[in-house]
Amino acid sequence: MKVNVQTPNFVADAKLIDFIEKKLSKLEQFYDRIIYADVFLKVQKTSDKENKNVEILLSIPGDDLIAKKEAKSFEEGTDECVHALQRQLKKRKQKQRAFS
Repeated sequence: MKVNVQTPNFVADAKLIDFIEKKLSKLEQFYDRIIYADVFLKVQKTSDKENKNVEILLSIPGDDLIAKKEAKSFEEGTDECVHALQRQLKKRKQKQRAFS
């Protein structure tokens, strides 16, 4: 799976990108036909502590899955997005099994 990380208005360090790639690679255990993942990391200019937005778009045959989360850190947001995508992939696989 190819992972594209986009960070408008700031530069992400290598540790963060490695962390994201490692987390996303675990999704292949649930669904092995993932084509690529687009990750968007954004910082909102607010006084709120939860100002980090993480948006992950997974491209799989048929359509795309999207998860958006807001958190205190990009790592926490990535974890939450990956858990949401795991649930979506499990549901999708169960539907495929039911039809086949």
